[in-house]
Amino acid sequence: MVKPPLDVDSVSPLLLKPLTLELLEENGRLAAENAALRAEIARLKGLKSKPDIKPSVPSGMDKATEPGSRREPREKRRRGPKKPSAPVEERVVAAEGIPAGSRFKGYESFTVQDLKIEVRVVCYRRERWLTPDGRTVVAPLPSGVGDHFGPELKRFILAQYHQGQTTVPRLVEFLEALGLDISKRQVVRILTEANDAFVAEARDVLRAGLTHADWISVDDTGARHRGKNGFCTQIGNDDFTFFATTGSKSRANFLDLLRAGGAAFRRHRSMAGPPRPTRHHRAEGQPRPGDGRHRRRVVGSGRRPRLPRRHGHRFGRCRAIQRRRTRALLGPRRRLVHKLETFTATARAAKEGVRTLIWDLKTYRAKPSPRRKAELTARFNRIFKRRTGFASLDRLLARLHANKPELLRVLDRPEIPLHTNGSENDIRCQVIRRKVSGTTRSDDGRDCRDTFLSLAKTCRKLGISFWHYLGARLGAIDPDQVPSLPKLVAARASA
Repeated sequence: MVKPPLDVDSVSPLLLKPLTLELLEENGRLAAENAALRAEIARLKGLKSKPDIKPSVPSGMDKATEPGSRREPREKRRRGPKKPSAPVEERVVAAEGIPAGSRFKGYESFTVQDLKIEVRVVCYRRERWLTPDGRTVVAPLPSGVGDHFGPELKRFILAQYHQGQTTVPRLVEFLEALGLDISKRQVVRILTEANDAFVAEARDVLRAGLTHADWISVDDTGARHRGKNGFCTQIGNDDFTFFATTGSKSRANFLDLLRAGGAAFRRHRSMAGPPRPTRHHRAEGQPRPGDGRHRRRVVGSGRRPRLPRRHGHRFGRCRAIQRRRTRALLGPRRRLVHKLETFTATARAAKEGVRTLIWDLKTYRAKPSPRRKAELTARFNRIFKRRTGFASLDRLLARLHANKPELLRVLDRPEIPLHTNGSENDIRCQVIRRKVSGTTRSDDGRDCRDTFLSLAKTCRKLGISFWHYLGARLGAIDPDQVPSLPKLVAARASA
């Protein structure tokens, strides 16, 4: 039986107060329950929940409104002028209309930074002499001048293309707007030809880094060359970076890169070794189906592919590098746990517990010791052999336990970083270059792209201006201002 509605007019004022308080309490409970349901729906949809801000202490605004709590205004710190790295030219500006009897009180400095870009066309009138024996002697060109484009122009083109990540058509348009008479073909020649010295220095940087570095990290990304898909491999650490674009990322090809360019690599940069024909195709001379698709993963990505016997001598020469190029896999494996989708409170608690236990291993790097190493080795088995009841997490833990030697390599080499952020940041410039320019058409263009991006990244890690580096190598400034990059890498690694 439905109760009739309450007649408020017939209720005495003494009963209205407790009834109102009861209704307000019920309203607050329903509002809290409604907010909890909305937060749960937002979590299931993957939306950001409302931040839980708890004013544990009174805010500054509340304190300011209290009597007797006015604070003295704090002095605002003004940011001083940034000192330019370029030499400063001083000019004295005289004041006008100074009345008689005034006293001179010194100068007030005001620094202005400016940039001057102008086109200079120099015509060298070289003396010609005819010797008595019939020979013609012509005066030589100044140092740094080898063709019809000077070192400053080449320096600007190389810096804008490789460091500024601009395109050739836009670069040509900008140079023509400045008043230069230059074509697209001439710009491409400056970018790709007569750069053997830069290619050699980049290769020497790789040799110096592999010889003196305690560890290196490796990554790769897609790269197109002559309309075909390839791979750009990054090798480096905190002191240097080296890029190389090849047609494969097999283990044998990677060992060729670690040798800093073998004979076959210098000639072709092609896939390591011809495909082996099967028993059925050997008589006909046809390749085995699927040989064009190399399913082997790059060295250091977690799974270590088997090295063919025909490349055993290469592996022997790179054994010392093999120990140094180890990548720590603890950080990426923790991200695999983080990506698991959970739908219950029990699964979420198990996931967060395993993430915490895995990341606790990184504390060993701060204070390594034999006792801590034994403790963490035993703790590893307890972490990855547990059963949480969350099926996806249990399967992932079983897979990670199979990679125990690689995951615990940080215990033997605590100086190895637990992440691959350095490699990912380095290779980003290659990805941008691929998006901007697409593919390379010639071997010289591919080599120069990899070389100058490698040198630019290495200069940045060594604290050297890439602009000054190009000027020193091209003869625009004193070559002694920028020393050899391989020597700097070796000295920094040995320090």
